Amino acid sequence: MQPRSLARELALLTISQLPTSPEKLAKEQMYNIMLAAIRALANEVQEALENAAVELKRGSDRLLASETRANDVQSARAMVNEAIELTQNAINRVGTAVELPEFIYLANQQQVRDYALEIISTVNRQRTQIDELLSAALVDWQLNRLARLDRDILRIAVAEILFLDAPKKVAINEAVDLAKRYSDEEGKRFINGVLRRVSDRLKVEC
Repeated sequence: MQPRSLARELALLTISQLPTSPEKLAKEQMYNIMLAAIRALANEVQEALENAAVELKRGSDRLLASETRANDVQSARAMVNEAIELTQNAINRVGTAVELPEFIYLANQQQVRDYALEIISTVNRQRTQIDELLSAALVDWQLNRLARLDRDILRIAVAEILFLDAPKKVAINEAVDLAKRYSDEEGKRFINGVLRRVSDRLKVEC
């Protein structure tokens, strides 16, 4: 993943921890919140591995029970199916945990942190103007009714377009990529549509 893409993701994880009101936080405060977000990811890795170990143990116990305590074939089959499901859950948890350490390592690079902090500072400082532009681009929606992560993805994209000289196409594509990871299919399409309207409005104003 490119440094700026990582920075956007780190900014998203950090912005979600900021106060909901656009109070003007000092850079040091935002930096500390960003570090807390990275530490939270590290804790998430540990928790995912611990939960995976618990589910593997439960799955093993259910397999053993299917051999020793099942009264009939049907109950044995149910126990085996439960063991398989627990094992699949454990594998999924481990898969998620394996991805995070690389992200945490790269997020500690200075260029990633610097650009993430620039995004966070810009969103916090210019939130009123960013939200006005987004509200004007929404159709039959209110900004404060959106899911927080979707709203923050939109804010990051608009902050980059308006204040950080990011090309519109790049900012929109990066926002859609974030939505793929943190939202759902409907959220991804919604974010793409809103940002296209933002881009069109900015072309008209220019």
